[in-house]
Amino acid sequence: MRRNMGARDFAGAHHCPILASGTGTVPRGKSIHVRRPGQVSTVPRAAVLAPFRQRSFRFQWPADLATSWAFEMETLILAWYVLAKTGSVVVLTLFGALQFVGTLISPMFGVMGDRLGHRRVLIAMRATYLTLALTLAGLAMTGMLGIAAIFVVALLAGLVRPSDIGMRNALIGATMPAPYLMGAMGIERMSADTARIVGALTGAALVAALGVGPAYLVVAGLYLTSLLLMTGIEESRIHVPVEAAPATRVWRDVLDGAAYVRAAPALLAAMCLAFLANFLAYPLTGGLLPHVARDIYGMDQGGLGRLIAVFATGALIGSMVLSARGGAFPPARTMLAASLIWFLLLLGFAQVRDAAAGMVLLAAIGFVQSFCMVPMGVLLLRVTKDAFRGRVMGLRMLAVYGLPVGLLGAGPLIAWFGFAATATAFAGIGLVATVAIALAWRPYLWPADAAANARHR
Repeated sequence: MRRNMGARDFAGAHHCPILASGTGTVPRGKSIHVRRPGQVSTVPRAAVLAPFRQRSFRFQWPADLATSWAFEMETLILAWYVLAKTGSVVVLTLFGALQFVGTLISPMFGVMGDRLGHRRVLIAMRATYLTLALTLAGLAMTGMLGIAAIFVVALLAGLVRPSDIGMRNALIGATMPAPYLMGAMGIERMSADTARIVGALTGAALVAALGVGPAYLVVAGLYLTSLLLMTGIEESRIHVPVEAAPATRVWRDVLDGAAYVRAAPALLAAMCLAFLANFLAYPLTGGLLPHVARDIYGMDQGGLGRLIAVFATGALIGSMVLSARGGAFPPARTMLAASLIWFLLLLGFAQVRDAAAGMVLLAAIGFVQSFCMVPMGVLLLRVTKDAFRGRVMGLRMLAVYGLPVGLLGAGPLIAWFGFAATATAFAGIGLVATVAIALAWRPYLWPADAAANARHR
């Protein structure tokens, strides 16, 4: 029987902003049911567009898209500049690692999000990106840009950027009805995937045509667009305030979040798998891709842009499938199966020295990694209580620290043993570790009726 529901109907589960706070509207003739024990959720047929019924998402999605485009353009421009100036894969991996140093403090951003509102934190973060981009543009246009300046800016940006995705997802979790969460996360992932395509191709083309300085002005313009769009989200409607606490309790809040994750086996397993993917998988198709393009495939900067675009196209297709049909995939099972296939494909990628074959594998890897990371994000948001959402997503971003560690380890290993041997070792260890995670937490991840596999919760 259909009935009106208030905020109290969602005690112990995620609140529904459409009903509890009035941030969205339900079209005439349609209804949204959030499942309680014994109920079945009703999802409109146009589920892929349903998240856009939320006012906050209509502003957040283009803001996140502009930020993602800027991230990808910036990374390609600077990574190629560093490699071209130094010719060292070790220096390249050091540059890549600096961009993720902030993962160590990402739980603090989660605490601030829970206290102040995720929108406010995101606005401050994106104002920081804009300032740094304008600084680099100014240095480049005055002929003062050098490796030292790039490393300083990379360090400063690296303190903030790793937490951006976690704050985005926490904001979505706070505004999106549970039946639409997989679709919304798929759309959000699509924005990052399209950014890798557009950012890679556009960044390379702009640098070739205009130079680093004017290209960076375009990057700054994207950050400014994102910042302006974020101000359109009405925080009072989306943020549930938490009890005020003195600054001395910040670390206690972080520790409380860690204890919460440790006590939830499904969350702990997802965190371990997230660290594994960042430590062993992403370095091979991320920070090391300039080395693969130039030193293995013999490509120029445009070739690097094509490699990134091919990988992102595969990821985009995977995100589109999840956005349209995500409700059919149990999150935990999908995450585990995709992780296994991901590392198997990386084993093949490690052996390939032909650019065309490498592109085919990169497209497949991109597709599969979407089926791992999107369900992982959905699992974390569904299983986590509202009061811990920011802290859990902050801890999730802490797992990204595996990426700089993996990059720093891969650089010397490639110099000593070559890319093929290093990549084979990374992928093989990842495959074994994924199997170990699946076996260790099997009762919480594999049964169809497990909370981690709930489609609408």
